[in-house]
Amino acid sequence: MSDPPLNEEALGAWLEANLPGFAPPFRLTKFPSGQSNPTYKISAMSGDYVLRRKPFGPLLPSAHAVDREYRLLSALSPLGFPVPEPLAICAEPDVIGAIFYVMEMAKGRPYADGALPEFDPATRGRMYEQLIDTLADLHAIDPVAAELEDFGKPGNYFERQVARWTRQYRDSQTDFVPEMERLIAFLPETLPEQSRTAIVHGDYRIDNVVFDGDGTLTAVLDWELATLGDPVADFSYLAMQWVMPADGGAALSGLDLAALGIPSLEAITQRYTERSGVPVGARLDWYFAYNLFRLAGIVQGIKKRLADGSASHANAAEIAAKVPTLAKAAWSFAESASAAG
Repeated sequence: MSDPPLNEEALGAWLEANLPGFAPPFRLTKFPSGQSNPTYKISAMSGDYVLRRKPFGPLLPSAHAVDREYRLLSALSPLGFPVPEPLAICAEPDVIGAIFYVMEMAKGRPYADGALPEFDPATRGRMYEQLIDTLADLHAIDPVAAELEDFGKPGNYFERQVARWTRQYRDSQTDFVPEMERLIAFLPETLPEQSRTAIVHGDYRIDNVVFDGDGTLTAVLDWELATLGDPVADFSYLAMQWVMPADGGAALSGLDLAALGIPSLEAITQRYTERSGVPVGARLDWYFAYNLFRLAGIVQGIKKRLADGSASHANAAEIAAKVPTLAKAAWSFAESASAAG
């Protein structure tokens, strides 16, 4: 079931009243991506903007907090960190049926294929170096100085996250997946110590950043899962793409990285550690298991929304079918982590 159309008349009136410089008429186009929070391009006489809203229909607790996204963008933008500038937020769901915010349209575009076939090897290498450096720079921002000291809960980040995604999975569970049950038992018993507390993106991959035509990174997008936590969670989530089979998406395993000009897993680990000062350590298998478990929980939420008729992504059914595959991959890394001690 597709979402009902937005009330463009009500939206237009709100934009004119709350967005400085906004000039109608405008056209609204929904982006095919934006799985968690539906995202639209607003093409107006005054320029292009992006609108992100909560999904319609029943939602899981704490999910789809676009107001948190807006607060984070408002904190990072003045620091010069590459995010779209937030412009206005509407906390009243009555306007279009859900809370939403409007931000500038970032220059450039994301690239879904991690092999970056549109670019030459030298440019690919520079793009991946920027991807690593930008993440390290995010983790170097002092949450207190950015007035984000209360953006996450205190305590062990992985302990909180394992508990959260276990709850989210249980709240949206539709099938019995043996590997998920094993992970729910394994992860809390094997938690690593926290490296330090930093602003973490939560979904940092090459398809969630924007590059302009010459391969310069211009913005980091999709901050819905951001919080305060362990920066190794972010790095290991990105690094996971190096061990997942390439399938035309962000994953890279099986590609000739040297020929493509893409740095190796060892090279990105060293670069990130040197720039961020965060020691990644030798437990990447545990972090990969955790990240895949979390990803399976996210995808299970999509599967539940699909069943409820409120899924937003054009490929929701295809994505939802990946829960068992993700769970099996996560358990395989968990077994490797156990074997390594």
